[in-house]
Amino acid sequence: MPMFNYEEWANPEYLWLLLVIPALIIWYWFRHRKMEPELIFSGNKVFQDMPKSSKTYLSHLLFVLRLLVLSLLIIALARPQSVSSKQNINIEGIDIVMALDVSSSMLARDLKPNRLEAAKAVSKDFISKRPNDRVGLVIFSGEAFTQVPLTTDHQMIYSLFSEIKSGIIEDGTAIGDGLATSVSRLKDSQAISKVIILLTDGVNNSGSLDPRSAAELAKLYGIRVYTIGVGTQGYAPYPMQTPFGVQMQNVEVQIDEELLKQIAEKTGGQYFRAQDNTSLKAIYNEIDQLEKSKIDIQEFKKKHERFMPFALWALGLFVLEVLLKFMVFRKFP
Repeated sequence: MPMFNYEEWANPEYLWLLLVIPALIIWYWFRHRKMEPELIFSGNKVFQDMPKSSKTYLSHLLFVLRLLVLSLLIIALARPQSVSSKQNINIEGIDIVMALDVSSSMLARDLKPNRLEAAKAVSKDFISKRPNDRVGLVIFSGEAFTQVPLTTDHQMIYSLFSEIKSGIIEDGTAIGDGLATSVSRLKDSQAISKVIILLTDGVNNSGSLDPRSAAELAKLYGIRVYTIGVGTQGYAPYPMQTPFGVQMQNVEVQIDEELLKQIAEKTGGQYFRAQDNTSLKAIYNEIDQLEKSKIDIQEFKKKHERFMPFALWALGLFVLEVLLKFMVFRKFP
């Protein structure tokens, strides 16, 4: 460890003694302004051109060493210390299942490039901000199935998002089945919080389970459901297959907001309406703030004395000063 790698001082008041150092330098300078010794004799003309000995200049080294010794002893008295710390971090994450509507109506282009792709992009961004949580993915249209079970392997979820397309399962909007499948993935979870984020753009018209009954199941297992209705007000452009190829036609947006509000209210969640990409991103950011993992941090600190190197250097320099004084710069009467 480097000599000056320390964070605290046990006796910092001793550092004020360092102010003595500049005072000693000033005193020494006034005392030794003249480099030459004085001798009384009848004339000094013969000595004027004699060069000064290098030993005359080096004699000041003794004073420099004395200052260093004094400075190091003061620092040692102040007792510099380093601090090592250890943290025990306990993270209790949240289990989240994202239930995503993949019915054909999700191809409407009131969100860019369409509702489904916008939802996938924002969902991936949401997951990336929650590294400590287990996340699962359920997709539904006319039926529902689990695309990804609860996992902390978020990279796998990102890769499987690319495989989600409208038309991979029977068309329709089975909100009840999508919600019930999500509940089945969370009912045995021991997480501090269990959450479902259900995104749809339509009205429940398929499936075997009523959405309100599925909401009762979620409530029974302590699962909070955030519902998102995605789509603009009025009409939205939708790609329709015609004899002349795919053409855009305006289709009425139908979202059962009353049902989505009831599901959220029954389970202690919230309902949101996303009419464009910006509002959809803001909704996921709000849910991210509402659902935070619990992190407990216990920190232990231990102090280590670091004065010894300063004391040893002071001793070594003092010995050097004594040796130089009596062996190199010895004065004779």
